[in-house]
Amino acid sequence: MKSNAHSINKFKHSISIPAVLSISALVLFIFLPAISFGQDPSGAATGNINDVSAATAGKPTLAEIGAQAGHNKIAINLMWTLITGFLVMFMQAGFALVETGFTQRKNVAHTMAMNFLIYVIGLLGFWICGFALMFGGSPNIATLGGSAGVAGHELTIHLFGHDFGLAGSAGYFLNSKVYDVGIFALFLFQMVFMDTTATIPTGAMAERWKFKSFVVFGFFISMFVYPLFGNWVWGGGWLSQLGTMFHLGHGHVDFAGSSVVHMVGGVAALAGAMVIGPRIGKYGKDGSVNTIPAHNIPMALLGCFILAFGWFGFNPGSTLAGSDLRISVIAVNTMLASASGAVIAAFYMKLRTDKWDPGMMANGMLAGLVAITAPCAFVTATSAVTIGAISGLLVIWAYFFIDRKLKID
Repeated sequence: MKSNAHSINKFKHSISIPAVLSISALVLFIFLPAISFGQDPSGAATGNINDVSAATAGKPTLAEIGAQAGHNKIAINLMWTLITGFLVMFMQAGFALVETGFTQRKNVAHTMAMNFLIYVIGLLGFWICGFALMFGGSPNIATLGGSAGVAGHELTIHLFGHDFGLAGSAGYFLNSKVYDVGIFALFLFQMVFMDTTATIPTGAMAERWKFKSFVVFGFFISMFVYPLFGNWVWGGGWLSQLGTMFHLGHGHVDFAGSSVVHMVGGVAALAGAMVIGPRIGKYGKDGSVNTIPAHNIPMALLGCFILAFGWFGFNPGSTLAGSDLRISVIAVNTMLASASGAVIAAFYMKLRTDKWDPGMMANGMLAGLVAITAPCAFVTATSAVTIGAISGLLVIWAYFFIDRKLKID
């Protein structure tokens, strides 16, 4: 017995831990593949005719299959519109970083707070009446389901033998008359567009305006300014009718908002800066122009990158359809224009001042993005690069003209 116990103990010590691990790994390698694969690892067999709901037992009818296909297409479009809307919402963080980075350190909290507050104020204003004024006349977006049960109403004016749309009048407070999945998706997408318009002036008038004035502005632009111009272009209003009524080509075409969003925001920003006046110390009594340095350029550049990322929701999302195959063209054109705008602005400033200017490089990128927003779905890649390059130059010339000639801060 003693000899047997000694032999067993010797055998135990002879089996090392690496040997045990090696044997275990070999067993797993041989047997695990046989039990780890599912029935459809590639997904090729997932989703077939058996997943289509049938009114009666057995295989679904052709009509039922068609209805399911239509439902799935609209579901894809709704999801695409919502996800890209979420991307555009994230642009608010980009605006906050850009505007805060370009301000003085003492005004950081005020500038950041305005960017935060304009989102919630604008949302409520657009909900109250902005959406109704903008899309109340034509809420039936085909790619989002058509909203067949929703009747729109447009306020019109009769001129030159035609009725021109001025404003919608259905859907105040998103009431029960527009309680529709497609309309709610459109509301979310257009609300974050409106927020972009409302945010642009916060940077132009940063460090100067009072809080109560800002609140009034936030409600006014979200309830009336953006919705009315948006109605004229996207809501079936008079600008969108020029092509059909007066045979002026396609009329006013703005695919994703160069005019509806960025021009409206830019005009509001310029007007506000003219009225409110420059920052203290910006212009000397002798007419000299003083540079007020930004407190955090890296923050501003990070914000610019966030905005460029959000633009993938802005432009491709304006298809309002995940099944629209132009999405890839739109996305690539958007990227190319932003890159050429940044490069041209950077090298132009280097040639002009013998210094690299990261702030102007960021402005060049944003200018390229703004310029390509309207034609992004209709132009070639070469045209996109050209559009971005021209806008990169224009933003610099416009800056120096407004700042040094017009003395508008």
